[in-house]
Amino acid sequence: MTNLDDLKKAAAEKAIETIQSGMVLGLGTGSTVKYTIIRLGELLRAGVLSDIVGVPTSESTVALARQVQIPLATLDEQPVIDLAIDGADEVAPNLDLIKGMGGALLREKMIELAATMFVVVVDGSKLVGRLGAHSPLPIEVVQYGWRTQARWLEHLGCMPELRGGEEQPYVTDNGNYILHCTFPNGIDDPQALAATLHARTGIVGHGLFLGMANEVIVADAGGIRSITSK
Repeated sequence: MTNLDDLKKAAAEKAIETIQSGMVLGLGTGSTVKYTIIRLGELLRAGVLSDIVGVPTSESTVALARQVQIPLATLDEQPVIDLAIDGADEVAPNLDLIKGMGGALLREKMIELAATMFVVVVDGSKLVGRLGAHSPLPIEVVQYGWRTQARWLEHLGCMPELRGGEEQPYVTDNGNYILHCTFPNGIDDPQALAATLHARTGIVGHGLFLGMANEVIVADAGGIRSITSK
């Protein structure tokens, strides 16, 4: 397998093997996990799986899941999730992640923190030695005073850029903006950075998903493999 879409599809469909009938599933957002959702819909319609309820992480996932006839619920209705499946923008050797380039980081984190098991599906290009090495870190901020957040973030050693630009900024499903923060040499201490971001008023979410993934399914030219947390 060498085509990027084929790799994404292979990893995403491998995750289906983790799903059992009767589960409440967290349904992620993005170009990889969409293949999981499409295949899940096929298996439900064929009767191979049944009694599945999906909790979607974004409005785009709501639309796709409805299209393929997956029953849906909200996090309020299903606060305990058996399994969440989602993609990632970067995966470190210890399975820490950067997520959120699909624009759904806040709801993704809320749903995946509620999951008993969190499985990540990626192609091999997402594996990195250090977080921030290739992908910017998405940070969700309230619209009011977003420039003050950008200036503050610069002091943390990154270069923030408003997603979509100032003329047509991207607005999340929660009504917020996203700042893409590039760290030229990667992120030295993800745990410390996460704590700093959590403490900042006006920042409502960030794309550091630390210590959350139980398994990462990777597809590359050599095939499919699974990496599990220790």
